[in-house]
Amino acid sequence: MRMTRARTTLIWTALATAVTVPIAFAAASPLLAWREPIYIAAGFAGIAAMALLLVQPLLVGGYLPGLPHLRARQVHRGVGGILVLAIIVHVAGLWITSPPDVVDALLFRSPTPFSAWGVIAMWAVLAAAALAVLRRQLRLRPDVWRLCHTLLAAVTVAGSVVHALLIEGTMETVSKAALCVLVVAAAAKVLVDLRVWAVRTRRDT
Repeated sequence: MRMTRARTTLIWTALATAVTVPIAFAAASPLLAWREPIYIAAGFAGIAAMALLLVQPLLVGGYLPGLPHLRARQVHRGVGGILVLAIIVHVAGLWITSPPDVVDALLFRSPTPFSAWGVIAMWAVLAAAALAVLRRQLRLRPDVWRLCHTLLAAVTVAGSVVHALLIEGTMETVSKAALCVLVVAAAAKVLVDLRVWAVRTRRDT
């Protein structure tokens, strides 16, 4: 029992560290002194979204101790809603501070490469969320829905990671890279463990 409790504590501590350290370094960035409050809020919404991308696959895969499978799935849906909200705040804040830049990014004509990756990730996560909300109405087979949702999540992860790595902003380089590696590793592990590409014949519960 002691080992189990120790392992549980270690996992949750590691997750908290992985999420909070990049945010703490960003909060201490000297670049914030020259930024508008709305721009800062938009930036931290983007950082929060990256942190949530680490939490999502851990919930789906059941890797977080103390959360029963059904409860973890419920939390996954709630975190997905928060993720969408964070992205909306991120884009809206950038729109308020510089509408032309956001328009150029949405139209894929921005001169900065990270913009296109961010837009791709944004549309992918919105599509994944819409697919989850409309799951019953679309009447997709469970395995087809799972595959589509996972593919969109994979595009979200890939686009978000490239987007973050290409930006030279308030996030500290090493902690940002570490967070990105963890996000990719968590997503890859859940893809392999759950074998979402395999056709399943049992009824989805």
